[in-house]
Amino acid sequence: MAISPTWSDPLSPLSGRRIFVVEDEYFLADDIGRACRALGADVAGPVGDLDDALRILHDGSILDAAVLDVNIRSEMIFPVARELKARNVPFVFTTGYDKVAISPEFHDVPILEKPIDLPAMAQRLAALIADPHG
Repeated sequence: MAISPTWSDPLSPLSGRRIFVVEDEYFLADDIGRACRALGADVAGPVGDLDDALRILHDGSILDAAVLDVNIRSEMIFPVARELKARNVPFVFTTGYDKVAISPEFHDVPILEKPIDLPAMAQRLAALIADPHG
């Protein structure tokens, strides 16, 4: 994926933010990480399994937002999502599945369908960071 040079603006809304990426498809995880870094973000991960995701959640570091694949190696990401929600860390889900696969408790979480539009993902993350409740 080509990243626009305007993305690396130091005034980017993701500049200096720590974005947690949980995605088990290697190339997609790499693309998401690169897109976030191009906007000045620090990336936690990407990680491709639930145990690694939980380890990052419990390492004491600050997370500003997250991109979570709904299904990680046949496990649902909901334990990670619940903890992020409890901490008021905004996040988006990515999925190739129908919206019905999402637990009702997360009906308010934005869903990005695969294949992901990376610029739209970055804009959504920036909006969530700016207004986590809107």
